[in-house]
Amino acid sequence: MRERQRYDVWAAGAAYERYMGRWSRLVADRFLPWLDAADGLRWLDVGCGTGGLTAAIAARRHPTGVLGVDRSEGFVARARTTASPPARFAVADAQALPVRDATCDATVSALLLNFLPSPAAALAEQTRVTRRGGLVAAYVWDYAGGMELLRHFWDAATAVDPAAAPLHEGRRFADCRPDRLRAVWTAAGLTDVATTGLDVPTVFAGFDELWAPFLSGQGPAPGYLASLPPATRERVREALSAALPRNPDGSIPLTARAWAVRGRRTPRQRADGGGRVRPSATSTGSGGGRRP
Repeated sequence: MRERQRYDVWAAGAAYERYMGRWSRLVADRFLPWLDAADGLRWLDVGCGTGGLTAAIAARRHPTGVLGVDRSEGFVARARTTASPPARFAVADAQALPVRDATCDATVSALLLNFLPSPAAALAEQTRVTRRGGLVAAYVWDYAGGMELLRHFWDAATAVDPAAAPLHEGRRFADCRPDRLRAVWTAAGLTDVATTGLDVPTVFAGFDELWAPFLSGQGPAPGYLASLPPATRERVREALSAALPRNPDGSIPLTARAWAVRGRRTPRQRADGGGRVRPSATSTGSGGGRRP
């Protein structure tokens, strides 16, 4: 596990935005209508990354407040340039949120859960800070199927370098499926659990536009690619280019699918789904945070 995680680099917000953040923003635009949440709520975006979902909440849901938290200082710095008030940001750990119990109406996360040591512990934290009857929701990529960019990359990488097979995100993140997400939400004691697929187009003008973000070093695939000798990296590049579909104009039409899940904290549910409630220091209104 540690060997696979060593390529999971999250530091440079601008580089991540070019690689993956821009596609997450498109998913956020479809995720929020599916949640069917009212305006004027207090929101928390856990693992906010470069702020795509937080910005969408601030722009479309007219929240009373929205706080985005992420462990990466670089991501939080980038997020602060992309969202308008009332959005605020803090550096914090998803498994130790700097938010008081039951202070949020809606707690969400985007492309986060599969990278955490314990998704169940993080979900317990989301539940703890959500008011009774409030919304707890998330989305993750369909790594094994509908997230075509990553699937094509890892298929090409493992064809060139069979030793990369354990790093293939379709294998690493087998829990990123509707049935598994539903089971995790149900085990946490949440009710009205539902899942759906969210598909967005990821169209590239040409191969160079698609390939350049893989050289950023941000995320598992770019981190792995940076570790390769130049000759092997070029072979992966050639294998990926050969495998991709192309339109007559040279553009590359792909689709990215995310699986979304939502549920509600029950009126009598204990904050962590059954365990002890851990006190915390600040509220979403303060925008405060602490380093994990």
